[in-house]
Amino acid sequence: MMNVTTTATYSPKKKIPVTILGATGVVGQRFLRRIADHPWFYPAFLAASDRSAGKRYADACQWHLGGTPYAGLSDTIVAPCTPEAAFAPIVFSALDAGPAREIEPLFAAAGSYVFSNASAFRMDEDVPLLIPELNPEHFGLLSSQKAARGWPGAIVTNPNCTTVVLAAPLAALEFRFGLRAVMVTSMQAISGAGYPGVSALDIVGNVVPFIRNEEPKVESESNKILGTISVREGVAQGSAADSQGTAQKHGAAQDRAGHSKVVSNTEPASIIPASFVVSATCTRVPVIDGHTLSISVKLKTPATFEEVADTLRNFVPKTAPYKLPSAPEHFMLLSDAEDRPQARKDVEEDGGMRITVGRLRTCKILDYKFISLGHNTERGAAGASVLNAEMALAMGVIPGVGE
Repeated sequence: MMNVTTTATYSPKKKIPVTILGATGVVGQRFLRRIADHPWFYPAFLAASDRSAGKRYADACQWHLGGTPYAGLSDTIVAPCTPEAAFAPIVFSALDAGPAREIEPLFAAAGSYVFSNASAFRMDEDVPLLIPELNPEHFGLLSSQKAARGWPGAIVTNPNCTTVVLAAPLAALEFRFGLRAVMVTSMQAISGAGYPGVSALDIVGNVVPFIRNEEPKVESESNKILGTISVREGVAQGSAADSQGTAQKHGAAQDRAGHSKVVSNTEPASIIPASFVVSATCTRVPVIDGHTLSISVKLKTPATFEEVADTLRNFVPKTAPYKLPSAPEHFMLLSDAEDRPQARKDVEEDGGMRITVGRLRTCKILDYKFISLGHNTERGAAGASVLNAEMALAMGVIPGVGE
């Protein structure tokens, strides 16, 4: 495994060029809007499909977001999605799963670190599925990935836009009490279907009780995210639940400040998934942005209401020491209001990067139930990938970049 260090005050000596794959789509545009004003990165290449390559960015797509149209880059010529035409040390991928499976490895093989929003590689054994507030130790998979695939670069993924809203509160509860079972019903915004998305005739005044391929992702991704990374010899393990100073209990190394780090080891790394089971029902609702989840949990260790509330309220994310540009001031906020969270009122908090939890109460079937809300195209897509890249740089995962 690689040597991963921790630095709480990291900042690159110069801005780092990045490529955005799938730059003409809605998520690609959100990547660009974030990168255009980012203190560490600048958009070197806007890449898209063959039908867009060679065109002015403004001619290749319609801008769908607020703020300056095309982030001020309307005259930029769109590049093909090849490393020969659009290489950068850091690549953000907004590609669909099919193209991602073909294109992302080409960039990794050329030496790029690809931070992908696509589902193509999320569940591959050697690919980190990362929420940096929860499981940055999983960067330790990259040595195995590089060795197995012969890449000088790598692929790092962020989870499904619904999973991140689920995994945040689950992590806090799994750490302190352990989880046996989770029931979740999602009410997912129409922006999650891309543009133009769901037909108005299908969604206005309606709830669609099926989203293709969504439930299997929600039922499996949290277990990988909250799983334990281990190696065969010279064990350097770290559970994603080790977010409150108990990493040493599980064998994870820590630096002098007590921050998580992965120690050097040449043996292959793998993830032992968390053992709880998830049953999911995913629906589409007439909301523009923001996925709302109704969650019920069965705990391994009995807990009082006050203990559960305290755990959700005081959860400390693993990004806290690093002061990352895209990290929210509050990763997860527990609301005491009886009618919150609401997508219209809460989803844009902290630049769309906050998870808001509310309506915590006891459950007559399981133990506790609550609502969790997050921004599906920021926290669950573009913002998540950018934060992953920031964390990788701060932890020294990407050598020689920004120096």
